[in-house]
Amino acid sequence: MAKLYFYYSSMNAGKSTSLLQSAYNYKERGMRPFVLSAAIDDRYSVGKVTSRIGLETEAHLFRKEDDLYKILFGQNDKDRINCVLIDESQFLSREQVMQLTQVVDNLDIPVLCYGIRTDFRGELFPGSKHLLAWADNLIELKTICHCGSKATMVVRMDSEGKVISDGDQVVIGGNDQYQSMCRRHFSEHIWAKSN
Repeated sequence: MAKLYFYYSSMNAGKSTSLLQSAYNYKERGMRPFVLSAAIDDRYSVGKVTSRIGLETEAHLFRKEDDLYKILFGQNDKDRINCVLIDESQFLSREQVMQLTQVVDNLDIPVLCYGIRTDFRGELFPGSKHLLAWADNLIELKTICHCGSKATMVVRMDSEGKVISDGDQVVIGGNDQYQSMCRRHFSEHIWAKSN
């Protein structure tokens, strides 16, 4: 029986690399993975999932208004999908996460979502919130803070390297704008500013 998986972490934990390895494993066995990535994230190249270590694969883009069940139902009807892999799943809407549960339950296709759990303010992204609530399996991918402790939070920095505690939830960026930290160091930077 198929399941909905949520692989979550802070930045730089290898989420895209893990997704690419899963896609490779399916292809190597003659199966068809269907890879999706958020259209909003255009850091590396459009229509691809790219890891920081240089691996990449073609991906179909999703937008907030897309009905993922209809898209995947149509693709599966044309050519059997053995697995759905979704990069940047924090950008999914509540409705899209619900649609993915229908893909799992009605089409019996496993769905593996990879995304960041919390934003730079320590608040859940909408997609992550609903994946944490509805996924069958939750898997944490780990990375480390500059102090060597497990990093579970993300801070946003300005062009001078100063931590930002206000602003839009979504600003696309990489290591130049974001840093993963343990909760203690996140607290020193974010919560101390607000008190």
